[in-house]
Amino acid sequence: MDKIVILDFGSQYTQLIARKIRELGVYAEIIPFNKDFDKVDVKGIILSGSPSSIYENDAPLPKKEIFNLNLPILGICYGMQVVANRFGGVIAKAQKREYGLAKLKLLKENPLIDREIDNTIVWMSHGDRLESLPEGFEAVAKTDNSPFAAIQNLNKRIWAVQFHPEVYHSQKGKRLLSNFVFEICNAKANWNMGNFLTQQIEKIKQTVKDKRVIGAVSGGVDSSVVAVLMNKAIGDRFVGVFVNTGLLRKNEPEYVLNLFKKLNVNIRYEDASELFLERLKGIEDPEKKRKIIGHTFIDVFAKIAKEYNNAEFLAQGTLYPDIIESVSVKGPSATIKSHHNVGGLPKDLNFKLIEPLRELFKDEVRQLGRQLGIDEEFINRHPFPGPGLAIRIIGKITKERLKILREADAILIEEIKKANIYNDIWQAFAVLLPVSSVGVMGDKRTYENVLAIRAVDSVDGMTANFSKIDYELLGKISSRIINEVEGINRVVYDISSKPPATIEWE
Repeated sequence: MDKIVILDFGSQYTQLIARKIRELGVYAEIIPFNKDFDKVDVKGIILSGSPSSIYENDAPLPKKEIFNLNLPILGICYGMQVVANRFGGVIAKAQKREYGLAKLKLLKENPLIDREIDNTIVWMSHGDRLESLPEGFEAVAKTDNSPFAAIQNLNKRIWAVQFHPEVYHSQKGKRLLSNFVFEICNAKANWNMGNFLTQQIEKIKQTVKDKRVIGAVSGGVDSSVVAVLMNKAIGDRFVGVFVNTGLLRKNEPEYVLNLFKKLNVNIRYEDASELFLERLKGIEDPEKKRKIIGHTFIDVFAKIAKEYNNAEFLAQGTLYPDIIESVSVKGPSATIKSHHNVGGLPKDLNFKLIEPLRELFKDEVRQLGRQLGIDEEFINRHPFPGPGLAIRIIGKITKERLKILREADAILIEEIKKANIYNDIWQAFAVLLPVSSVGVMGDKRTYENVLAIRAVDSVDGMTANFSKIDYELLGKISSRIINEVEGINRVVYDISSKPPATIEWE
């Protein structure tokens, strides 16, 4: 299978490069900038952007050998600085920082930027720029602020651009990437979910042989797709463990169990809600909540796993972004909040790990789910965090507060589904705040909880804008919640974007 390797220098947009190329039907793999990689089937190399500047003392630089592989190379933004630095160009701090939209003007026809890309808008995000060309390179495009917006060296098969073709704002960015992948690298479009499914089933069979596999299922898309995939590959030798943490949405256990029953997946159900609530008693700090939930889940899962003596493998729904984000360019990334798969299982269980989705992005997982015959309604479910409603209740967790939030959240989801906008929204949920406000109900003064509604539009959850839900619908949702859910007398709507806010509140 043909592939494009992307060397990651720490740009927030690196994953977008891979996603765009995969949308073209070619497999793209992200590698830390200083790591070796398997050269088999590699058709080209892309150097990503970075928050760094090339003239910094600790600027990330790739191994020089990559320029001797006789493979086409495309440098993007900081990747252009890497190319210029390697071949003697001069990079300096720009007098005028270029951030945002710019018009690209073609200087010379070339394989990367054709006439269809000429005079289109591109997205700039840089404070440094190329001041003089490296030997053997020529400028092929410019913007008003960047005389060398795109450069090439045909003999060395190296191209570089100052802008970000991978982002939505670059009007013909996907065409530019397509030109690089197909016209320059001569890659074949042989990456699709049908092929992936066939390959994974065969790989699972060869790995597992006649042994048993267990895996945690939460009712989320990722773990559910893993469960159905494992079942398709090895049948009842896969056991999915569904733990009721007591922190799930309204009617969630029944919904999930019915789904797996329809799909003939072997599920072991464990109600551990009392244990989780006991351990969370009095805890308010969100990181402590996450860690307690993570460790409690491990305790429950490990106890169940020991009952299956012949289980040698653990199936897990790790996705490609999880793999990428676990490796930082300059050391461990700052913890914004713990991933819900914290800790890992005790070593004495001796499981070998199977991660069949580790090469996929979220949208690709949904495509795979469709290939596996999972209902569209389930495939399109909004993401739900591993710690569940515990991180949507700000402050202490109690049965009473869980009940209030479940009922309010159910009304929110019901109404946006009725309005036929559920699939247009990336994620919608309710958050119970540790705030009480004065209200009036039936001529009486009330002093009850405030509920926040959060709904966002996004492609992959990396960035998000608040959803522009119709005011009339928001009013209907608010009215129903206040009238039907005892304990809430005020509803507010969260209109913050990510960044600077995160999607979840905790």
